[in-house]
Amino acid sequence: MDLDIATAQGALTGARYLASLKDDRAVWLNGARVDVTTHPAFAGMRHELARLYDLQHTPEYRDQMTLMSPDTGNRVSYSYLRPKTLDDLLAKRRNAAVWMVETWGQLPRAPDFMANVAVGLYDFREHLRANNPRFGDNAVRYHAYCQEHDLVLTHGLGDPQIDRSSSPAQDPDMALRVLRETPDGIVIRGAKQLATLAPLAHEILAYLSASFALREQQQFVLWFALPIATPGLTILCREPLSVHTSGHSHPFAARYDEQDAMAFFDDVLVPWDRVFLLYDGPLALRGLGRINAWSLYSSQIRFHQRLQTFVGVATLLAESIGVDSFREIRDKLGELISYAEMVRLGLRGMEADARMTDGGLLAPGESAAMSIFAAQVSPRLLEIVRDIGASGLIMQPSEADLASPELRPYLDRYMRGHNIGAAEKARLFRLAWDLVGDSSGSRQELYERWHRGDIVRNRTNLYLRYDRSRIVERIRAMISQPLPE
Repeated sequence: MDLDIATAQGALTGARYLASLKDDRAVWLNGARVDVTTHPAFAGMRHELARLYDLQHTPEYRDQMTLMSPDTGNRVSYSYLRPKTLDDLLAKRRNAAVWMVETWGQLPRAPDFMANVAVGLYDFREHLRANNPRFGDNAVRYHAYCQEHDLVLTHGLGDPQIDRSSSPAQDPDMALRVLRETPDGIVIRGAKQLATLAPLAHEILAYLSASFALREQQQFVLWFALPIATPGLTILCREPLSVHTSGHSHPFAARYDEQDAMAFFDDVLVPWDRVFLLYDGPLALRGLGRINAWSLYSSQIRFHQRLQTFVGVATLLAESIGVDSFREIRDKLGELISYAEMVRLGLRGMEADARMTDGGLLAPGESAAMSIFAAQVSPRLLEIVRDIGASGLIMQPSEADLASPELRPYLDRYMRGHNIGAAEKARLFRLAWDLVGDSSGSRQELYERWHRGDIVRNRTNLYLRYDRSRIVERIRAMISQPLPE
């Protein structure tokens, strides 16, 4: 598993991306091993990613999405740029915005997200060297390898959801672990969830979530990366959201079902040059925030676009049925807009608070409160669109209904809207249904709530880290004397 970059071609094209998926990966769906390059369940996402990679080479987006690598002369993605100035950070934001706008904020695991984890891994290199000198060098080489090949990564953080009241000490199958060390690397056994985009990714980068980092047993603490097509690695996909047979279009589900998966490691050899951390729980916990600083920034850029999509759809829903002038509807639309504005301003705050790390990169400011906010308001977005669309979200004609000469007169008469025809209104409401009603919308909301981590833990950590000393001391000084009458 050589990390060579001599033959790398830099930023992917759509054709190169699709060709790169033709390997021996063991991907299973509905009880059968499948070929992700031909199976219809992956077609929408597969071709959407190819389209996005082609954008990197268009005159309109080339300079916004790619730059010249100083190491190879290849054009490489800004996603992998190691920012050292505010201009660098803003350039990364402009690139991320293309990915997020083009996908309507519906692609939480856009490749930009995990590329920025690789940036964080590079930034944490000196701390990894303290764990083992070769691990820091591995992080540097791995970032360069990912950048020059424009790899699509997934990650594995969580342990299998077997029995959270127990521990791996009682049942070692509850966590991924090191079985033994060999001259060639470590041999591992276990599973990881939730490896989003794994069937269509090139590699999996495995580390530990905050809930699982402080292991008493050293063999359960490990960071590493492997190709998806590694012998002994099996990917199990959940039920697809993108294959519908009802005749109704599902525009978001059809294009942005990024797939979530379990990754099973059956005595898999991880070569030493792909190991980044071993047996140090406190270091793994400390590193989690550091390596995700830029990916969480990318996540907020994506969430802002998701909010914008909700604002647009909700506005058109209200206008289409003539309720946009109602006071209670404007209240709901204003609420949606307030969320979008909060995230926009939060992103500006992250940039204003950017600081240099001890790894020499410029990291965006703290995003914990924004992550909590996103998880809190996500269910409310669906509720507002459901309130505005009401029962119309349930009953809309399909494209086949609209094409029927026998049905169309009824549809034009009884299913039109306020200054909008039956066809456009049906498509709008079906788009809204994809956001808030079908399996795709439900999955997106669940993902939004959990992918930044447990909200209770995040609030607790924010409480523990937040500097309240100045205001607390002022209040203590005030109450140390009789309050004025």
